[in-house]
Amino acid sequence: MDNVLIVPSENIGKNFIPAEYLPKGKDEYYQRNKQSIPPKSGWRNLRSDEVERLVKNVNTADNWDDILVTDQFDTNQIKNTRFFGLVRIGCIRNVILQHHDLRVPSGITNSLIISSDIGDDVAIHNVHYLAHYIIGDRCILFNIQEMHTTDHAKFGNGIIKEGEQESVRTWLDLMNETGCRRVLPYDGMITADAYLWAKYIDDAALQMNLKMITQKSFDNRRGFYGTTGDHCVIKNSLILKDVKISSHCYIKGANKLKNLTINSSEEEPTQIGEGVELVNGIIGYGCHIFYGCKAVKFILGNNSNLKYGARLINSFLGDNSTISCCEVLNNLIFPAHEQHHNNSFLIATVVMGQSNMAAGATIGSNHNSRANDNEIQAGRGFWPGLCTSVKHSCRFASFILLSKADYPAELDIPLPFSLLNNNVSKDQLEIMPAFWWLYNMYALARNSWKFQNRDKRVHKDQNIEFEPFAPDTIEEIFAARTLLEIWTAKASLRKKGKSLKGKHEDDLAALGRDLLAGKEEDINSLEVLGENMENTRRKSLILKPFKAYHAYGDMLQYYAMKNLLEYMKSNPKATFPMMCKDLKCKRQKEWINLGGQMMQKDDLDKLRSDIGSGRLKTWKDIHKRYDDLWVKYKVDKQKHSFATLCELYGTENLTKADWKSALNKTVIIQKFVCDQVYASRKKDFDNPFRQTTFRNKAEMKAAFGTIEENSFIVQVRQETEDFELQVEEIKKRFGF
Repeated sequence: MDNVLIVPSENIGKNFIPAEYLPKGKDEYYQRNKQSIPPKSGWRNLRSDEVERLVKNVNTADNWDDILVTDQFDTNQIKNTRFFGLVRIGCIRNVILQHHDLRVPSGITNSLIISSDIGDDVAIHNVHYLAHYIIGDRCILFNIQEMHTTDHAKFGNGIIKEGEQESVRTWLDLMNETGCRRVLPYDGMITADAYLWAKYIDDAALQMNLKMITQKSFDNRRGFYGTTGDHCVIKNSLILKDVKISSHCYIKGANKLKNLTINSSEEEPTQIGEGVELVNGIIGYGCHIFYGCKAVKFILGNNSNLKYGARLINSFLGDNSTISCCEVLNNLIFPAHEQHHNNSFLIATVVMGQSNMAAGATIGSNHNSRANDNEIQAGRGFWPGLCTSVKHSCRFASFILLSKADYPAELDIPLPFSLLNNNVSKDQLEIMPAFWWLYNMYALARNSWKFQNRDKRVHKDQNIEFEPFAPDTIEEIFAARTLLEIWTAKASLRKKGKSLKGKHEDDLAALGRDLLAGKEEDINSLEVLGENMENTRRKSLILKPFKAYHAYGDMLQYYAMKNLLEYMKSNPKATFPMMCKDLKCKRQKEWINLGGQMMQKDDLDKLRSDIGSGRLKTWKDIHKRYDDLWVKYKVDKQKHSFATLCELYGTENLTKADWKSALNKTVIIQKFVCDQVYASRKKDFDNPFRQTTFRNKAEMKAAFGTIEENSFIVQVRQETEDFELQVEEIKKRFGF
């Protein structure tokens, strides 16, 4: 009940830790003393003349003997302030602190201070209630209504303290609204951890040990104080309760911050701005949260942003991401996600990174179910277009672009780099595989550069694969080519009036391969239909299957040779026979995108087993395994590239002629990439409607420059020249 009680006066500033939770021989300050660093000169009691001057400055204390200071203590800097409990004050000098345009004198005025430690040269003015905090050096606390810590503070971590019931533990309900995939948040958690925990819910040993590891990662004893690191500025804010704040953090105009850890540093300062309300969360380094954002039960990865009224609830937003003015509920979002529009929402999904949500996109409306227990899984590069509506449950391969539409039923799209269209007039779903490669090369090629360029993290705790062509997408391409072969064969048989009954998929794939190796016009005459892609009885029509199939082949070749050329560059003494020996392996077909980091399924299974068996005992151990697998991944990817090239050439032992052919073909593909980057961007410059807002071409040039001056096009052209030179050097090296 919300009653106001009268309690003994000694309860203010005293008995912070209830007696039943105080270890034998310890006082209520034992945790505080471990957290606080005393000055080199030590603390001392106030002199009688100092007490007299403090009283004249309208200061009071329940016991002046509990006020400890250092040798540098200017009483004139402390005015109209009430002190309760043990308060230790660092160096107080007559100096001015400046942050941006704000200049305030060092000292404490017009405030209420309860049982806190205050660092050197701190400015505390108009702080109406400051209790059980340790304030770092050169901090500014200005115009704050309430800033205090409870004895059971957990600072956003999903743990319970001594004497607490399990029911008070904070969980994050990721990927599903029912809470069936819940995880425990903790300071230092990355998207790899969250996906490992939320996805493999059937692994009972893994689930049990992850919970135990998280609980043991933190001291469950009571009595920890809230902290601010050095050089923090907190001004014009209402409530901060149970918040741990790292150094160089800037908080201005926040409404409510409760049960949080805010990571920040001089290299990666975090900022929290006006009207923000954040409860039960972990905030990464270098984050920015501004203008009326609301977040409850959340984790924000390093170098990520919430802006303009965004609402983030029961969700994990990965590193290098931005969400503005929209609603995001029950999601696990891998790094490099962009969502900027007020009329979009994302519910109960796992989005695997490098994604973009357009205005009006509603991903996850529950129109197809009687309960809120559905999910959406979207691979890397997911991009729903303007006013797109997608219903639960759906699964999308990597780099799927959805054209503007209200998609009427569940979708399962296994063809990566595709464009989807809901053709209402013909009542059919249309899929154009390899669309990005064929018609959107500028965006595809720019993606890798863009995401790496935007990666400003200093704390790179989450390993991220930024390349669009990586083992995960390559295996999707292999599977997509097989599907196109089968579906093309079926289309041919249907056209000839032949029965499909009893046809084995391997035989159909072989037939489709032969057909797709023929003439394009023969394939264009077929109606190639996808299967099991939409939960309706209408057609799923494959557009331009011939072009898509061969584009997929070029993408495989491009991926394989780019990585093998990198191997040759890193190993200048390598020969083709040596490469065949070192890199030869069976192609690994199962790869896992673990929060943005790629690894083989076997490696993930070993990781899960080692956690479940107790071999990996801490999150530090688990993260060390991630890092080891990231180092291993470079070689794994090169081996996978070699196996991919062997499969393309239909051999286990590439000959010198094969290598020569592969080098020559890859040069052609690289030139194609360069030309398509130019051509796809040139469409924007040539579009007559785009030119209508300008008086003349001179105005347009002044605004956008020319396509020849486009920095990315210049970059790709240079990369293509360098690529050709590298191939020529390799040819000379091996006598081609």
